[in-house]
Amino acid sequence: MSTVTSARDKSSTIDEDTDSFRMTIGQHLEELRNRIFLGLGGFILVLIVCLFFGDQVLLWFCRPLIAVLEAKQLNSQLMYQQLGEGFKVWFKVCCIVAGAVAAPWIVFQLWQFVAAGLYPEERKYVTRYAPLSIALLVSGMAFVYVFVLPWSIEFLIGFANDVPMPQSNVATAQSYEPFKVPILAGDPMKAQVGEIWFNSSSGRLSIQLPNNTRSINFRSENLLSPEIALEDYIDLVVAMLVMFGLSFQMPLIVLALVRIGIIETKTIKKFRKHVYFALAITAAAITPGSDIMSMLGLTIPLCLLFEFGLWLARDTRARGPGFPVESSGPE
Repeated sequence: MSTVTSARDKSSTIDEDTDSFRMTIGQHLEELRNRIFLGLGGFILVLIVCLFFGDQVLLWFCRPLIAVLEAKQLNSQLMYQQLGEGFKVWFKVCCIVAGAVAAPWIVFQLWQFVAAGLYPEERKYVTRYAPLSIALLVSGMAFVYVFVLPWSIEFLIGFANDVPMPQSNVATAQSYEPFKVPILAGDPMKAQVGEIWFNSSSGRLSIQLPNNTRSINFRSENLLSPEIALEDYIDLVVAMLVMFGLSFQMPLIVLALVRIGIIETKTIKKFRKHVYFALAITAAAITPGSDIMSMLGLTIPLCLLFEFGLWLARDTRARGPGFPVESSGPE
């Protein structure tokens, strides 16, 4: 009874204090305008920096694909079919990176606007788990870039590269003068004009011209040879980064469902196997291709994050306003 009385007293005190910081519609619109201006200003400043380092940003996106293609001694250049496609993709990548870097600042401005209409206890509850949400988002993006994306590219290109080309049995006995090209582990430091060499590390045949060095990337010797479009690859990478980043919010989703009262932890435990199966299906739908390594690369983290969410729901016993307390019965 004392707990209920103290909760009512606390609620009445909050209601009385609400009038002291209540804003008019005009003040809300003015505050919203200022926050939008500050958020866009931060995004534009970061975008200018990203445009200055645009080539490095684009190379960072393409590095996993280039590494796999060079390891298999395939053509590592990406193609574009339309005249302005290269610039469009370059600018889009810069905008995406600028948005990701400026996201904490933009979210902070949004939070400053929303927090003005929340109770102190509600603001405390949100700020408690905001750092965890950001950490999970960054962890998901880093995980897909370091592990899942190289695994997927390795499987998809390796699978197509294993299809053999039909061999011709016709041979000729015609005599010829062989021309030997030196095979080097890299490019020579000071190549003379007219020199030709083969770089075994990159799989390129190069010739030194008066002003620059021109190289030839060899195609696959098998039936299938990759010609990957730049825009398609960038769209794939961005989609995987976003999906994995959002998927890593699993602990907070489980915590929210339990705290709001939609489902109880004992019910989730009862259907744990079904949840694992649903997570495996989700991972198979999110990851590109059908390789088992990529699917497991997402299924295992999702299951671990699901268990982490259950642990948060059990460990966090303090309830804020609007969150019902679970029964103390056996789980």
